[in-house]
Amino acid sequence: MKRTYTLSLILSLFVVLTNSFTAKAQDSNTSRLPHFDKHEQLNEKSFLKNIPFRNVGPTVMSGRVTDVDVNPDNPKEFYAAYASSGLWHTTTSGVDFSPIFDQEATMTIGDIAVNWSSPQKTIWVGTGENNSSRSSYAGLGLYKSDDHGKTWKHAGLENTQHIGRIVLHPTEENTLWVASIGNLYSKDENRGVYKSVDGGTTWKKTLFISDSTGVIDIIIDPKNPQVLYASAWERTRKAWDFKASGKESGIYKSIDGGDTWNRITTKKSAFPVTDGVGRIGLAISHQDSNMLYAFLDNQDPKEEQKKKEELPLTRTQLKNMSSDDFLNQTDENINKYLDHYNFPKAYSAESIKKDIKKGKYNPIVLVEYLGDAEDDLFNTEIKGAEVYQSKDGGKTWKKTHSNHLDRVVYTFGYYFGNIRVSPQDDQTLYILGVPVLKSTDGGKTWKDKGDPNVHVDHHALWINPKNQEHIVLGNDGGVNISYDGGDTYFKANSIPVGQFYAVNVDMAEPYNIYGGLQDNGVWVGSSKSKIDRGWQNSGKYPFQEIMGGDGMQIGVDTRDNETVYTGYQFGNYYRINTKKGVEKYITPKHDLSEKPLRWNWQSPLQVSTHNEDIVYFGSNRFHRSLNKGEKFEALSGDLTNKGIKGNVPYGTLTSISESPIQFGLIYTGSDDGKVFLSENVGASWKDISKGLPEGLWVSRIIASKHDLNTVIVALNGYRNDDFNAYLYASKDRGQTWTKLGSDLPLEPINVVKEDPNNNDVLYVGTDNGLYVSYDKGSSFMTLGNLPNVAVHDLVVHPRDNEIVVGTHGRAIYVGDLSISQNFKKEDFETTLKVFAIDEITENPKWGMIEGYFEWGEPIESTVQIPVFNHKKGTVEIKISCEGKTLKTYSVDVEKGLNYLDYNLSIDAKNRKVLEKALEVELKETDNKVNYLKPGVYTVTVSMGGEKAESTLKVNEKKAPYKRVKKKKIP
Repeated sequence: MKRTYTLSLILSLFVVLTNSFTAKAQDSNTSRLPHFDKHEQLNEKSFLKNIPFRNVGPTVMSGRVTDVDVNPDNPKEFYAAYASSGLWHTTTSGVDFSPIFDQEATMTIGDIAVNWSSPQKTIWVGTGENNSSRSSYAGLGLYKSDDHGKTWKHAGLENTQHIGRIVLHPTEENTLWVASIGNLYSKDENRGVYKSVDGGTTWKKTLFISDSTGVIDIIIDPKNPQVLYASAWERTRKAWDFKASGKESGIYKSIDGGDTWNRITTKKSAFPVTDGVGRIGLAISHQDSNMLYAFLDNQDPKEEQKKKEELPLTRTQLKNMSSDDFLNQTDENINKYLDHYNFPKAYSAESIKKDIKKGKYNPIVLVEYLGDAEDDLFNTEIKGAEVYQSKDGGKTWKKTHSNHLDRVVYTFGYYFGNIRVSPQDDQTLYILGVPVLKSTDGGKTWKDKGDPNVHVDHHALWINPKNQEHIVLGNDGGVNISYDGGDTYFKANSIPVGQFYAVNVDMAEPYNIYGGLQDNGVWVGSSKSKIDRGWQNSGKYPFQEIMGGDGMQIGVDTRDNETVYTGYQFGNYYRINTKKGVEKYITPKHDLSEKPLRWNWQSPLQVSTHNEDIVYFGSNRFHRSLNKGEKFEALSGDLTNKGIKGNVPYGTLTSISESPIQFGLIYTGSDDGKVFLSENVGASWKDISKGLPEGLWVSRIIASKHDLNTVIVALNGYRNDDFNAYLYASKDRGQTWTKLGSDLPLEPINVVKEDPNNNDVLYVGTDNGLYVSYDKGSSFMTLGNLPNVAVHDLVVHPRDNEIVVGTHGRAIYVGDLSISQNFKKEDFETTLKVFAIDEITENPKWGMIEGYFEWGEPIESTVQIPVFNHKKGTVEIKISCEGKTLKTYSVDVEKGLNYLDYNLSIDAKNRKVLEKALEVELKETDNKVNYLKPGVYTVTVSMGGEKAESTLKVNEKKAPYKRVKKKKIP
């Protein structure tokens, strides 16, 4: 059922309509870094920050790598930087990794650089992803560590947002250069090349082109550090349009250590200088410093276009054709037109002629059905990937290949652009695009160096300077390592770095978790899944893929827990039976007389909780199916601000919510800030956007589970470079709005959800973490022990009282809410309390060696003692039976809810006490430790002058039932 979809084919199909846009970008010179203190304050005051969350993965699909930096003297040690998953360190050649950048103000990374020759091996992290995708999040400048990532210091450039490259001086430890591409969605002046000579204490901007043109790459002459090259990139991205090239894109050279720069790509140089010059990657020979390579995303049309199919009936003719003239056209000519533009099978020459005879519509609808796009948008082919070589230090350039490098970067070269040359042989090159291509003749010919266990979409590559056959490759599927020049690879996929857009759950026992990922499809797995390598023996990974492409939202029919609705980008959704492996495409199409539908990248879908045969689906209109997606009916007109014309769908629905209390009370939210309400199952709609900020992306709208008239809306300004937290509630179905979360930090909100059992509790996921409120959104605190990762979706399981958190970078976390879910705000004033402890069943093998004879580890089990304490300190724990003490120990605790581990052991001096109390004889164990036997015990927790008690029950292990065969009577 695996399916791969080419993004370029989808992007070329969409055009949007024109309208005004009122949201403004945030001042690019306003530092967000001080606002991280708010995040830290909410964490410090939190009573629930120690609730343990378990990461259930999945890991096998991994996530987007933006850079790798390998120790040249010890290649088993390297760092892998991820787009939104932080920085990871390995000393085992990628067999295992440790995260070392989890608690900073951002986890999105564009580039890293390690000074392997310095005594402390200084690590530099340039934050803000250097790709310019819709999910490339803004960073906060440069970070530095001199202790292998144990601690980090901010090193300036906080307003650069996206760092393309860091270059270190080979001998001067405190000298480095940084390439900034600047804001993604707005113009700014923090673009260009920055230089520091004091280890990042101060910075000087030495190259600036314009407020729309940044610098994406820098390279340094390996023989002369005074010589550097930088590639400028002009790009303008909006929510509705992306122009990824311009005449200001080009290559610059410095011969004075980056203090001054001169543009070297001119008409005389033979390097392209047109409006189609896009992202440029650079590489330099280690043998000959005058030999340079440039990997260009050329957006200019090909000189020779493929000959268009000559249609006997064209769009131009149809624009002005009368109904009578159309009726005189042959059925063959009309059907050729319909087939050429992939009209639905329901339309034929015969059916259209009948409708035109009835006066239902005019021939021009056959043009309007396709949208506002002109033929050139669909049929013009761009040059795409090109590689150029200079043998004279950049004075002149020549394309290395005579043929086109088709299907390398398609139309989205902004997502790629890196080129690498072997330090041992300047004729051996790699270019990183959808495939990874290798050349051994200086770029004349190329071969694909992918593999079945290598994901597409490549962004990082290291070539061993001592052995060019050894490479480390980074892509949208993680890290791959090859020792034969890319013929075969090891996949280093043991860490949970998945980038989830959406999650959902079913009602199976145990329940399953469903999640849609960036570029890695939709997966499903048990909520009890654990991250380990045991699946490599069993051959069955606990999560399974059920959909390819970019994974999107998921609806589940909980009556059978096997009917699932999900899909990939831009509204391409399916109904899937996960048990039978059967799927059906369900995306509705507009009628011939209607304007084309506009679908969001992540189109919203909801299965009605009142009748799970009913499915709601959103384009720019609201669609309803009464028969599990077999047929959809559009129940609204355009529920957006009508969109803006561009090359990305805009003016689309982003969120749908039906009241769990009343059937047919439905809310929708759009990417251009519109919120609508229907109180009659979609028969009529009311705009209730007044009072909300205009022009922002509605990231989530939820009809309250607890009050019929309450609705909550989260809006997101990310696509305006606006990082404020926008959260609003209405108690009168949108007639008036009240702002919530005034204490939330400067972090865009991606999701808000109510607790199903506590009407005071709200959960909020932002670009930096997870928050909870116990006063309906008036104030918040952090929830759980998560890294500072973006939370894109969450769901609270209504039966199991667990929260499932879909992060965009660290896969899926599950947290236990069984205690905290019942809190009221006043409960946080409790001095000391011990909550119910889960029962446990005795294992007679506690204390015995497990493993390969005497070389294994002793078997132990652990229970958690949930303790709430109002202040930080040390608690004393006593385990007793019939008033007799069996064990005492102390634990340091944070304020709030703590889960204290207890391994069920008793103090050696109390062995006789337990034997007498239970009238048992304790056997000698391999580790010389005795453990509790079946019975009921008192757990006493003391802190200061306060005491609190609970009970712990250890159950007897029941002998397995054995069927006894009856003897035959002779």
